[in-house]
Amino acid sequence: MSGALLWAPRAWIAGAWRDHVLLEAGADGHWTCVEPGVTAPERATVLPGPVLPGQVDAHSHAFQRAFAGLAERRGGDNDDFWSWRDRMYGVALRITPAQLRAVAAQLYTELLAGGYTHVCEFHYLHHDSDGRPHADPLAMSRALADAAGDAGIGLTLLPVLYERAGFTQPALREDQRRFATNVKDVLAMRDGVRAWKLPQVHAGVAIHSLRAAPPASIHELVRALDGDDGPIHIHVAEQTAEVDDCLAATGARPIEWLARAVRLDARWQLVHATHALPAEIDAVATSGAGVVICPSTEANLGDGLADLPRWLASTTPLSIGSDSQACRSLMEELRWLEYGQRLLLRRRNVAARPDLGIDATAARLFGRTLAGGAAAAGFERWGLIEGARADLLVLDNGAHGLAGVPATHTLDALVFATGAPAVCETWVAGQCRWRSGAEASRFSAPFKEAMQALWG
Repeated sequence: MSGALLWAPRAWIAGAWRDHVLLEAGADGHWTCVEPGVTAPERATVLPGPVLPGQVDAHSHAFQRAFAGLAERRGGDNDDFWSWRDRMYGVALRITPAQLRAVAAQLYTELLAGGYTHVCEFHYLHHDSDGRPHADPLAMSRALADAAGDAGIGLTLLPVLYERAGFTQPALREDQRRFATNVKDVLAMRDGVRAWKLPQVHAGVAIHSLRAAPPASIHELVRALDGDDGPIHIHVAEQTAEVDDCLAATGARPIEWLARAVRLDARWQLVHATHALPAEIDAVATSGAGVVICPSTEANLGDGLADLPRWLASTTPLSIGSDSQACRSLMEELRWLEYGQRLLLRRRNVAARPDLGIDATAARLFGRTLAGGAAAAGFERWGLIEGARADLLVLDNGAHGLAGVPATHTLDALVFATGAPAVCETWVAGQCRWRSGAEASRFSAPFKEAMQALWG
């Protein structure tokens, strides 16, 4: 692959807009030069609008794209996370590797259009529909990697440790049979993905939750990961019932138990962490671990609202996840991250910190999640900086919500006044991988065929 020489009229660099920016990517797909104040060279590709760095979708279950919009009816007196989960298992039990590839390719293209250039797959759907391993134990992982390659998005695969159905249940339920793994399985899957050496495909590990993995297995996995710098993700404190069950089983809340029992560090990503007490937030911040918030999914499932002001006030890396795929737009996730707090606290611009010189809510949220997403995916350098992967988003200045807005307020309008995606090009590793209108239907036919087979 040859490099790319690009020029942007404006680009968001280190938290501020800079004019006339030269961006050069090397043959390895990483930035070798990011320089503002430069006249466009004749041989440069002039980008058609202002440029933002691409973001990481730090928590995704790709197969759930096949279930998005199909659980929005209630047949009884109560509907919550647990009833949604039981219905979601229906697609988890039926989807094949080929269907997963089709569904994931459609999803990943939508994520590229929605502002993401890399996705972290919290991957627990491993076995055949009868619960037995595929002839190739990595068949489902390969489907996801192939889909990411098809779409052109970067991928961090996180095979999940999943051994039991709950704190007091020694085994999985029958409808969880495709998820079963032990520590040896998870490490073998991680190593298998790394051995592929696919471009832009990385691997770490995940623990489904404290309820799904006994303490002995968690400790065994942590010991095996000593010296490995790959990310470690875990669902934690998403539901109040989970908190209550953890208290009853261990005498501690989930985040409290994790902070005491495991030496958390910058590799760890606590997904949701919705029901966290101030002391738990402080413990996570001290450890260096990150938190992945999934606003649209947490709203869709009735999880609750995280203590965003306290998380933001801490040094904790924060990132965004699309999770159940109810929403595939980064800007809508950031909007609802803030709007949830406005509704709860009855205040505006909750995330802004004028006392720190940050009066723009969108800039603070975008900057914090940009850095946090890099950590969640396992990257040391990310964004429009030399040495980072050459990813970027080109905005459409004529899009509804952006047209006529002063240049200084582009990011504000993008997050809070733009109802539809305003990205016209998405570049990954120095290549344009999505362009508005050009590839909108590339994966639609296989996706529709998979949906028809699953639901028709």
